[in-house]
Amino acid sequence: MKKPKFEGDKKKEKSWIDNKAQKVVDFIVPYIPKYIETYHLTFSTILWSLFIIVFSFFAKDNINWLWLVSLMILFQYITDVLDGAVGRYRNTGLIKWGYYMDHFLDYIFLCSVLIGYSFIVEKNIYSLFFILALFGAFMVNSYLDFAATNKFKIVYLNFGPTETRILFIVINTLFVIFGKTYLSAILPCILIFSLIGLCIVVYRTQREIWEIDMRDKRENLKLKSKKS
Repeated sequence: MKKPKFEGDKKKEKSWIDNKAQKVVDFIVPYIPKYIETYHLTFSTILWSLFIIVFSFFAKDNINWLWLVSLMILFQYITDVLDGAVGRYRNTGLIKWGYYMDHFLDYIFLCSVLIGYSFIVEKNIYSLFFILALFGAFMVNSYLDFAATNKFKIVYLNFGPTETRILFIVINTLFVIFGKTYLSAILPCILIFSLIGLCIVVYRTQREIWEIDMRDKRENLKLKSKKS
């Protein structure tokens, strides 16, 4: 039996923003200097994450440091979309390594943002732990779904990593304008909507996998009936 081709480098769905940005990425990739390899872009997430934590710590005393946090989020997005594009353009062959390291570092990036907020939030700080758990559950759902279907999906309900980064930047901007009270008030709202979204996503995912199992079961029964 032929082994299924690894599809982890191919995202089955992209958000509207990702589709628009892809044209810009395709234009930029040929101009990336040769000495910048795809793994350099992947590992740069570690640098952006460290800066996010440091700048967020400084934001305790001067909220304007959050502008630099937002800039690091933007840099992380740029390098994140470019690493895979550069790998495909140059045919580096780091498909499985890129899948593993890229998405592991995405989790590190998410943790750095929430750790940064923990320095600033005075009320509802425990909401950050629940938000991390829910966002982590979305990631776990994607990986388990991929293991069961070999279809890698990270966009659900037209909301994915790109939209999450935009959400963080918007939160930072409103935080600077309205102050700490704003973030403390909005965290429970993010928690509630994330929980509702997760329930919808898990329901749809398990239903799709259930249908795959039932289809395979019917095909196996047909094969057995033909042999008997």
